Amino acid sequence: MAHTGDPAHGPGRGRRAAAVVLGSRPSHSVRVTRRATTASVATAERPVRWLRVTAAYAWRLILVGIVVYGVFSILGRFQLIAVALFLALVITSVLRPLTDLVSRRLPRSLTVAVCLVGSILLLFSVLALVGEAVAGESAKLADEFRGGIREIERWLERPPFRLSPHKLSDLQQQIVSYLSSHRAMLLNSAVSGLGRIVELVTGGALAVFSSVFFLHSGERLWRWTRDRLVPRAGRDAWDRAGQAAWHTFAGYTRGIIIVAATNAALVGVALFLLRVPLALPLTLLEFFATFVPLVGSPVALAVATVIALAGRGPLTAGAVLLLIVVIGQIEGHVLHPLVMSWAVRLHPLVVAVSVIGGSIVAGVIGAVVAVPFISVVWAVVQALRPVPP
Repeated sequence: MAHTGDPAHGPGRGRRAAAVVLGSRPSHSVRVTRRATTASVATAERPVRWLRVTAAYAWRLILVGIVVYGVFSILGRFQLIAVALFLALVITSVLRPLTDLVSRRLPRSLTVAVCLVGSILLLFSVLALVGEAVAGESAKLADEFRGGIREIERWLERPPFRLSPHKLSDLQQQIVSYLSSHRAMLLNSAVSGLGRIVELVTGGALAVFSSVFFLHSGERLWRWTRDRLVPRAGRDAWDRAGQAAWHTFAGYTRGIIIVAATNAALVGVALFLLRVPLALPLTLLEFFATFVPLVGSPVALAVATVIALAGRGPLTAGAVLLLIVVIGQIEGHVLHPLVMSWAVRLHPLVVAVSVIGGSIVAGVIGAVVAVPFISVVWAVVQALRPVPP
């Protein structure tokens, strides 16, 4: 019992005695070592923190790129259906305000029919007017083109080009021989073009058919899709994403139509004042070409420059070439900032990369669809981003 009561031989004393070894540091020095170790680890990780952040963003960007590539690949396999549905959404975004306005006095079904039929008749009237203008100017245009080609030849014979008539005649012979030797290939291209026309008519019919339902009961279709496919907990986010996507797409579509109409009006007035042949068809070409951002309008005006060069001479062609610069400045610095204020405004670099990437994946259709697609995706991301407290 004497040994049991000895403090030197108690249980607690024995553990403390065993923990203390000759030559070891006091217990408080252990905490100092841990702090030093933590500081050394933080110091070692500090130089590579930028690498960790870069890697975190890199794999997210790779994942987004894979998703975008997958979406475009799937749409490429069902290109006709995808283009038809895209056109149906364009028609719906354009005619929806008019349909809502007229439906206050008429039944909804009758309103949709009146708006769609009226729009189709208006489109066919414009196309018929353009065809009549081309047919009426065909004989005069042929004579002007012959005179314009002779004028171009004389212009090339003068400084600074100084091309001899022999070289020009050789060039004409090469063009004629190329056309005659590749006649079969050109015929096959024409036949394949007829197949494209059939696909175009089919896609247009599907677009009109789909737009009927979008205009008449688009909200019911959206609610049905939400209730059948989305869990109850995610329906609020689904609605926010859908409203942001439709607001952006409709704003972009209406805005680009206003920009295209303004560009076409300016180009049409200038071409009529310069008395360029085929001014009305070139105006319509400018309208549709504006739907391809950055590159569409310059390409259409380049075609107008070639026609002006052949029909009216170098001075008129130079004036049309100057028109390309003026229209580009007006479109980039006035129309887009003012008209596109209700849609998502993307940086010009993002627009350029989107157009080039879309054209690589799906040609002209991809170039047209790329910018509204990126705008809609960005609007959805912004709508789903959590609001900071």
